[in-house]
Parts: sequence; structure tokens; C-alpha cells
Amino acid sequence: MTEAEQIIKNNLDHTIFSWSKQAGLNPLNIERAEGVYLYDRDGKRYIDFSSQLMSVNIGHGNPKVQEAVAQQMEEVSYVFPGAATKVRGELGKKLAEIAPPKLNKTFFTLGGAEAIENAIKLARAYTGRHKIITLYRSYHGATYGAISAGGDPRKLPVDSQQLPNIVHVENPYFYRCSFNSSTPEECAERSAAHMERVIKYEGPNTIAAILMEGESGSSGCIKYPPGYWKKVKELADRYGILTIDDEVMSGFGRTGKWFGIENHDVEPDIICMAKGLTSSYLPLGGILVSDEIANHFNDIPLPLGLTYSGHAVSCAAALAVLNIYEDENLIDRANEMGKYMDEQVALLKQKHPSIGDFRNTGLLGCIELVKNRDTREPMAPWNATPDEMGVMNMVAAKIKELGMFTFVRWNYIFTVPPLIITKEQVDEGLDIISQAISIADAHCE
Repeated sequence: MTEAEQIIKNNLDHTIFSWSKQAGLNPLNIERAEGVYLYDRDGKRYIDFSSQLMSVNIGHGNPKVQEAVAQQMEEVSYVFPGAATKVRGELGKKLAEIAPPKLNKTFFTLGGAEAIENAIKLARAYTGRHKIITLYRSYHGATYGAISAGGDPRKLPVDSQQLPNIVHVENPYFYRCSFNSSTPEECAERSAAHMERVIKYEGPNTIAAILMEGESGSSGCIKYPPGYWKKVKELADRYGILTIDDEVMSGFGRTGKWFGIENHDVEPDIICMAKGLTSSYLPLGGILVSDEIANHFNDIPLPLGLTYSGHAVSCAAALAVLNIYEDENLIDRANEMGKYMDEQVALLKQKHPSIGDFRNTGLLGCIELVKNRDTREPMAPWNATPDEMGVMNMVAAKIKELGMFTFVRWNYIFTVPPLIITKEQVDEGLDIISQAISIADAHCE
């Protein structure tokens, strides 16, 4: 047995893989990663067009992060969360500097789902209310509370004991508007009116918070139509409801801003973060809270606590990553490359009849494939069964064969590369996607 075969055997025999049937798996056997590329143990190169889980924003293998982590471990790797460390304070201060003005304090977690869990807990403790309003087409993590808050169908096999008092509403999804809107602005208006009706039905004084992503991610990069986030914030303020902004995927330059919500000129009460905070080099998440919420707990105990909150080594990685965003102008680069991506996918749309829609903000994008542009029948429906995924499975297999790693989900192909990507590398990735989409073109009506 070769070393590569032994590695695969050890993984399959002794570890469990996420979101998959465990029999018949053939995982990528990754040896190393550099920049926007992954390399398997057979020497094959894959361009990483989804930044792994939409998280490796600075690209792979940046030595500045490695150096910061090694230096921190020479000083102190871990102390309990009740202790202060230099790096924890410096990271908290840095986050306050880049956050909206009223958000100045961070409670650190070890990932995005933990951030969501603690934001919900904090909102309920602060307001004395119990209900949380979220969108159906959303994903907020896989722990029980977070997966209940999301509307992603991956929760359905485990939702018999879901977190209570989560209330879902329809997304403002203009391409497939549930309210038959004729313009994006009308979609925003009607979707916000729908949310207000639900708020009134549920009782405003029972609702602790409205939880939404800064910009939609793995549910299909469903762009908020102009004014929608502002209308939601106005509703929340009118009824004394907190706004929780999930920036786990859309934060840290991904959408061409520090946080996705900045594209909508809204200041939330709580920001949840992870992924791009450390560019996934080490696990770390957190919730940034307003001064008003933080001060509420000056004289009463904060009901939050985690063994690894403020972990010194993870904080060191995050501080290094935040400096890289600034030193390498990666947020401006996300805007520049995002515009280039828009232009190039528009050209692909002229070539491929199966491209129904492309939604992109910065470098958080998704191509939606359809069987018919007029009827907008999807190439595979939302929450598609295995027998409905035939065409898209062939598309996904072709993408992998041609040397790309990215997510193909239902009728979506995600375009979420590291922010360091060049125009030449965008062209390389889109050429692979174009070849794969040709398979779908053959199934258009």
C-alpha cells in the first residue's frame, strides 16, 4: 500500500466526514496548498474557487500567519478565558476599529455556529424576549440552535428537537420573487411588508431579534434588493427588536467591505463572525456587540462562557490576518476582481443558455443554472433529491476532473475564490466552469 493509499484508508476507517453517506467516499487527498491552489498527493493541482468553505480569504500558506502563531506559542498557548492576554486585547481593539462605531466589544468563540448560538442567547437575555426571526433560505451553522435558526434543508433529518421559538420568513429573492414583484425595489418593499405582518402575528413584544446574513452565502448568494436591509432595521427599531448580522461568510473583505452589511449602510446591534477572521488558518469566531448591550452586563453576570474563548494562539492568527487584509489591500482587490468576475460571467451568459442568473457581491458569487431562461425552471430544484441531481452531478464531476475545487449545490455553482486571485486565475477558473456548464447546456429546453 502506498503512502497516499494509507492516508485515505486511515481517514475512511477512523474518521467521519460531514454531510455525507460514509460508504463510497473518495475524498481529495490534499498534500499542500499555496495561494489559490491545492495539490493532492498525486501531484494534481486544483484551483480553489470557493476558498474552501468560503473562508480562506487571504489564500493558502501565508507565512505571516505561521510566524505569528509560532511566536505566540513561545509566549503562551492557552490560559483560561478569565485571564487577560496581550494578543486578546489587541485583537479586540482592532475589531472595534474596523466595526461600525457603536460596536466595541467582542466575545470570542471558536467558530461561526458558536457565534450564532451565543448571539441568540445574548439577545434573549438582554431583551427578556424569546423569539428569533430568520429567513428560510439561509444557513447559520450546524449546532442545534444554529441549524434551527437557518432554513437550510440539511436540518430536516435532525429538526424534531430543534431550538424552539424560531420564526422563518420568505427571502427577498427577486429572481424567484415569492411576491411576484416586477422590480428589485418592489421585491424589497413587499418582502419587508411580509416580515412586518409576521412580526405583528407573532407579537412584537415576544421577538428578541431578527437574524440575517450580511450578504447571503451558501443558500445561493441571494442578493438583498436595494433598501431591504434598511427596511428590516427600521422594523426592528420600531418594535424594539435587536438585529443580529451573521458575517461568518460575508465578513472580512469577502464582499468588498469589512462586513457585508456595510453594502447596505446599516449598523446592526450584534455581528457574528468567524471564517475570514483567521482565514480559517485556526478556529476562531466571535460576536461583536453594541456598547448598550455590553453595558447592560456591567452589574449583572454575563450568561456566556466557553473553554476556548479568547484562545491566545487563534487570536494571534486573527490579528495577523487582519493586518494582511490591510497591508495587501485585499478589500479593494475584492472589489476590483469582483467587477472583473461580473464582466467575464456576463460574457459566459451569452455563450451558455443554461446560465439563468449570476449574483455576486465582491467575490461572493453564485451562477444559477436553469433548463429554460423564460420559465426559469432550475436545472435542479432547491433541496434536490439524488435522482434530481443527475445533470448537476455531471457538471460537478467535470469541474473536479478539470482541476477545480468549488461547491456545486442544487443548481448553483459558487464563485468565491481567495481575495488574492489575479485576472489570469479568474480566467483559468471560469474556463473550467465554462467547459462544465456545456454539459448543462445540452439539457436546456
